[in-house]
Amino acid sequence: MNIAFSEIPNSCSWNKIELVNKGWSNDKKYYIETQNGTRLLLRVSDITQYERRKKEYDIMNQLDELDILISRPIDFGTCNKDQDVYTLLTWINGKDAETVLPSLTDMEKYNLGFETGKILRKIHQIPAPEGQLSWSERFNKKIDRNIRNYESCEIKFQGSDNIIKYINQNRYLLEERKQSLQHGDYHVGNMIVTEHSKIGIIDFNRVDFGDPWEEFNRITWCADISNLFASGRINGYFDNDVPDTFFRLMALYIGSNQLSSIPWAIPFGQTEINVMINQAQNVLKWYDNFQTYIPKWYVKNYAKNHS
Repeated sequence: MNIAFSEIPNSCSWNKIELVNKGWSNDKKYYIETQNGTRLLLRVSDITQYERRKKEYDIMNQLDELDILISRPIDFGTCNKDQDVYTLLTWINGKDAETVLPSLTDMEKYNLGFETGKILRKIHQIPAPEGQLSWSERFNKKIDRNIRNYESCEIKFQGSDNIIKYINQNRYLLEERKQSLQHGDYHVGNMIVTEHSKIGIIDFNRVDFGDPWEEFNRITWCADISNLFASGRINGYFDNDVPDTFFRLMALYIGSNQLSSIPWAIPFGQTEINVMINQAQNVLKWYDNFQTYIPKWYVKNYAKNHS
């Protein structure tokens, strides 16, 4: 993708443009520095993604009104003779949370996780638009698709039958679930820690609407790095009053996600397949082969017990 940066307003003031090689999307991302030292993030997508990117930009403007650290929207439009669509955002200065967390103290890990839970709760304040299909109808279709795709692919992992059994036994929990804005990929890989130990959230390109608790389906990546960070995220979201139903639903969402991860990984090769199979085995251990619904890594009231 050759980008005609000159078509983007004020690009004449950019004196540094660096490609950012991170993430799984086909978009091109660039780190920008302007002549006055302002740092920006430029995302460029094929024009076929225009409506999707416009929806994301509009939602970013809604999020801009919340008291959370995110990349702020600056500009949106087409470039490269209308072959591409661009989104220009502020850049969050800091380091990837997944590289910072291992160097922190246990209490720092927990507190940072607690803060990510509070941020997620604020994101979920934005309601879903009227006219959405019921969550039960939407997610049951997704479950059916995930099970069908898993069963038809050539790679299986031991214990998957226990996950499928748990999911089918707990589908009733999807009834009457309210829907809100979702980040869509909320985990440690999309978080930045600033030099002042604040947490910033990036990559809203999978933003959607649905059950807010589904956002915990990728907490597996957080728990892989730190059980205290993951526990803090749950406790922060619920202000230390976590309902039992949440854990039952989180197990369902994580289980469904593990099934879908195997067909997803196959086109990317054996390395990614191994990553997903290993994670599935970890998840099965956390849940005693899905004989329980509270993961072994979860810690309740950590801050209170260590104050």
